[in-house]
Amino acid sequence: MTEYAKKGNRVVRIIRVGVNNLAGVPSVVFGLFGLAIFVKLFNFGVSILSGALTLGIVILPTIIRASEEALMAVPDEYRKASLAMGATNWQTIKNVVLPAAMPGILTGCILGIGRVAGETAPILFTAATFFSMRLPGSVFDEVMALPYHIYALVTAGTFPSKQIPLAYGTAVVLLALVLVINLVAIILRIRYRTKMKKSC
Repeated sequence: MTEYAKKGNRVVRIIRVGVNNLAGVPSVVFGLFGLAIFVKLFNFGVSILSGALTLGIVILPTIIRASEEALMAVPDEYRKASLAMGATNWQTIKNVVLPAAMPGILTGCILGIGRVAGETAPILFTAATFFSMRLPGSVFDEVMALPYHIYALVTAGTFPSKQIPLAYGTAVVLLALVLVINLVAIILRIRYRTKMKKSC
């Protein structure tokens, strides 16, 4: 959409509108979609695979927009200089444009992962179980997930005085996980920017 499609292309405009609309869809709708398609239609059942595919669709608009913005932020002078040196369009994209856009692309991907780490609705329908005595043995097994575990501790059970502290502890772990993911995104972005400045 940024390197090959012509500017003002109608198909690209339609795709961008679709991506923007997907970014505004509530996560519970994605969960119902995953339930209908992956769990029921493809018969994956409530499993890690169904949950992962559903979360992949949830994160897709974020990654597409972040990648597109990162690629458009690369100055056209880089492309022109590479093409003037005799490189093909693909070589220019691979060796010049993508390395320059990589900090933004990685940041978008990792921040998207941080977002879906706290999603409850999609995995509620597709992957999560409240309690399991064993670790999953394959991608077709149910899995315990922190967001759903918090939800279940707060809304179900017969010992609220014991469950609420567990829910708070689980929430702290989930918050720490999201903060670590965001910190990784910041570190990678700084590292790639420093590497780009040194190479220039």
